[in-house]
Formats: sequence, structure tokens, C-alpha cells
Amino acid sequence: MEHAVPPVHILLVEDNLNDVEITRRALKRRRVTDELTVARDGQEALDILFSHGNGDVPPPGLILLDLNLPKVDGREVLEKIKADSKLRRIPVVVLTASAREDDIARCYELGANTFITKPVRFEDFINVVTTIKEYWTGIATLPSVE
Repeated sequence: MEHAVPPVHILLVEDNLNDVEITRRALKRRRVTDELTVARDGQEALDILFSHGNGDVPPPGLILLDLNLPKVDGREVLEKIKADSKLRRIPVVVLTASAREDDIARCYELGANTFITKPVRFEDFINVVTTIKEYWTGIATLPSVE
């Protein structure tokens, strides 16, 4: 029996427009009512995260973070999130094309909650996004975001 899960604001940090669209479609396919904000580079993500008290965008309950981003690299974004006393509690799922062992190790060292290599096939990508969503907003208990 399913229980009602309150909506979670998701911040997707992704510069690839196709991956943004696939993520939107995956969430829509599962009739997700969560809000999705997209940052198309690392600097935009930091601007959103560090200005969330201004009321423009609610603070996210979950961050999906690509690594290879323009302006500010995803690794630096992750480092700044986990160094901030208010933001460090937000789960960060690294969702990237990289499968390099040094990227995986570095992201976990920086505090990533999960590291997932993006699947190439469309259906596999949809399944990954919906599984992330179901786990982090339906199974796991997330801290409140202020």
C-alpha cells in the first residue's frame, strides 16, 4: 500500500539539454508532483543554492548533480555544498557520464550521497531517474530544509 509522500523540491544541475528533458519526462511519467529547478551550469547552481533565502526558489530537498559543467565544475559545486552548514544536509546524487574511479572516489570524499553513471539507453536512463526519485523521496527520510 502506497502512502502519500509530500512533494520534494529537486535541483537538477545539468548542462546537457537532452538529459534535462529525459529527466523531466521520467518524473512526469511517474506522475511526480515535485518541483524541479534546473541549473545549466555550476555557477547557476551555486547562485540558486546560496540565495535560497531570498524567496526566488525554495531550497531543494534533493540535488542531482552532473560533474562536467561549464563555469564551475560539479566537483567544486559539491565541495561548496558540503562545506556549508545549512546545505550539507541536502542529499546530493552525482549523476554523470563519468565512470572514472578517481571521480567516484573524489565525489564520495567530498560528501556525495550517491554516485551514478548515466546509462546510454533512454529507457535505462528513465529507470535510473525514477529509481533515484522513488528512493530519495519515497523510501529515505530526508532532513527538513529551511
